[in-house]
Amino acid sequence: MSQPSDIMERPGPVPVVRPTLRARLTRRLGPTGAAYVFLFPWLAGFLVLTAGPALYSLYLSFTSYDLISSPSWIGLDNYMRIATDDPKFEASVKVTLTFVLLSVPLKLAFALAVALLLNRGLKGLTVYRAIFYLPSLLGTSVAIAVLWRQLFAGDGLINNLLAKFGIQGPSWISDPDTALYTLVILAIWQFGSPMIIFLAGLRQIPTDMYEAASIDGASKSRQFWRITLPLLTPVVFFNAVVQTIEAFKAFTSAFIISGGTGGPINSTLFYTLYLYQEAFGYFRMGYASALAWILLVIIAFFTAFSFLTARYWVHYDD
Repeated sequence: MSQPSDIMERPGPVPVVRPTLRARLTRRLGPTGAAYVFLFPWLAGFLVLTAGPALYSLYLSFTSYDLISSPSWIGLDNYMRIATDDPKFEASVKVTLTFVLLSVPLKLAFALAVALLLNRGLKGLTVYRAIFYLPSLLGTSVAIAVLWRQLFAGDGLINNLLAKFGIQGPSWISDPDTALYTLVILAIWQFGSPMIIFLAGLRQIPTDMYEAASIDGASKSRQFWRITLPLLTPVVFFNAVVQTIEAFKAFTSAFIISGGTGGPINSTLFYTLYLYQEAFGYFRMGYASALAWILLVIIAFFTAFSFLTARYWVHYDD
């Protein structure tokens, strides 16, 4: 009779499990040290490409610098000139604020309207969603700005269509009374990004709330004002902040349509376009840096104002 030891199988060799790179770093450097090692590529890019140039531009804003000679310290002279002796600064601020106050609400309203339409359960929703999102991808390109200039030129497609109805249209981009509004229309056309976010927010609203409201006899318009819009205010707030910041930074369309001049008669002189002219047109880099920091303060003010007032109209689950 064989012994039990003869019957039992001998265990094979134990496989060697090599620790991962993260495990080795954690063992040698500790959890905090390992985290900094993996964070280093982003941190290096942030310091070299973002924080470093930003701080250097802050220093340049107190200097006179023409990209050729060394910067010379002049203190607050750039800021004093902006505040007291720069009519183009005032014109650019006025044009930019007008653009922001017109384009952002109209874009959000149009994006919400399209999102409500798509939320009704249309067939081929993904196709429509991709088509409507496409302008947001292409709208800031040079090609679209050139196309827009051709559409609204004196002999462009818009005036050709109006001529078929006996209407003599103006040269939209050459008229100071209408040039800015062509850029507003272009901004509204880029509604795809907020529309996608609105659509995602609409999908999160419980359908039983609408069913209960219908049983109580609430009309569609009343359901929108009493259910949809209040529950959608966090999404409205997010889209409003993001689109406001993007509107303040608008540049390409105004540069292409006006030929880089901000004309006619400064009617499309966006703040960013004026900053570009000072920096790379007149090589007043110190003055342009001061303009850039003032723009940062303006955007920060509008963002802070939005967050401070959000408590009065943004409704969360709690």
